[in-house]
Amino acid sequence: MKEAELIERCRAGDQAAFAALIAPSRTRVWAVCVQVTGNRHDAEDALQDTLIAAWQNLDKFRGTAQFSSWLYRIASNAALAIVRKRRELPVDETGLAERAAGPALADGVVDADAVRRALAQLPEQFRVAVVLREYAQLTYAEIAEHQDVGVATIKSRISRGRIQLVGLLDPSRLDPADLVP
Repeated sequence: MKEAELIERCRAGDQAAFAALIAPSRTRVWAVCVQVTGNRHDAEDALQDTLIAAWQNLDKFRGTAQFSSWLYRIASNAALAIVRKRRELPVDETGLAERAAGPALADGVVDADAVRRALAQLPEQFRVAVVLREYAQLTYAEIAEHQDVGVATIKSRISRGRIQLVGLLDPSRLDPADLVP
């Protein structure tokens, strides 16, 4: 079934059509939520908020862009809202104090965690632009529309964000306490 047909069925209240509509995008939507929030718990909340907002606002989808682009925009906004709300909480309420040290992790998991921590240190505009480009695989034009700026600005933000990430991920800057023996 085509996207337009699924959208019309969704607008008529067909929840199965909604599930079919979001299915091709769910992995990237999840990636956007995880990368913007920086942790699984907040990402789950952001994903839930995304799906609820998408369902409730289907009548506002104009169809000028792909549905997936619209959904990624909702996801990044939902994730940013949670990050902003989290900033207002004392540190121990964000769940950081509950991090348990587990057994030695696979290199890939350690690398992913390092990337998440580095992304969290980027300025919000850079982080969102990089996440939407690298994880949601949006075009520069789609990201520019999302952030309501020009394409050149997005290219600059992504470039500057990548440069900062390289610096943050430089092994000489890593805290030895974070390294797994």
